[in-house]
Amino acid sequence: MINGPDGKKLSKRHGATAVGDYQHLGILPEAMRNFLALLGWSPGGDREILSMEELRTLFSLEGILKKPSVFDTTKLEWMNGQYLSAKTADELYPGVQPLLAAQGLDAPKEAVLKAITAVKARSRTTLDIARQVAVRLDAKFVTVDDKAAKEIAKDPAGYRAALEASITALQSVDWTPQGLEQALRTVAEQRGVAAGKIFQPIRIALTGGTVSEPVNELLYVVGKAAALKRLESTVQSA
Repeated sequence: MINGPDGKKLSKRHGATAVGDYQHLGILPEAMRNFLALLGWSPGGDREILSMEELRTLFSLEGILKKPSVFDTTKLEWMNGQYLSAKTADELYPGVQPLLAAQGLDAPKEAVLKAITAVKARSRTTLDIARQVAVRLDAKFVTVDDKAAKEIAKDPAGYRAALEASITALQSVDWTPQGLEQALRTVAEQRGVAAGKIFQPIRIALTGGTVSEPVNELLYVVGKAAALKRLESTVQSA
């Protein structure tokens, strides 16, 4: 017996029911296999990420559970995220590129690979990776979310001032993660504020959200010309 998170027998009301449907939701085959293997069976201990060879080696009838299993999509996405994080950008590219093309994004492979590397550790599905990559490579995909909007509303003048100071500092900086971080920390020191007061406005301006990879890495992925253009556009509209 497999139940949904509500404890009732699994049915269509719980979402996708065919295994193949989950491929279109951005779930990797190996993650789905791992997840399904642990429905109704346990290898013992706390390990949950297991390769096919480990599943074969560890499986025994003694590990079969007597109580109904729960098909928890949150757990499935977490497990999928572990697999995504462990893969290289080159390994993920074939699955992500068609999703980008479907959104109308045509970017150089090198730029896509760099963006995948930056976002994969914080992603749960390939759809999530594609969404985040698109945001970094094309400003038209940036939408300010509610949390970011509230953050701006707390101090709109400070938000704009931080961006203006950052733009000035970034004009002539060595565009490497190390150079970018040093330049922004210097801006914070000169303004007498915590580094986060400089980092967060940039993060919001570039992604529309309050969570991302470190801002220096974000700037590096977006690229100098595109990043400065976005920051300047944000200041003009603020």
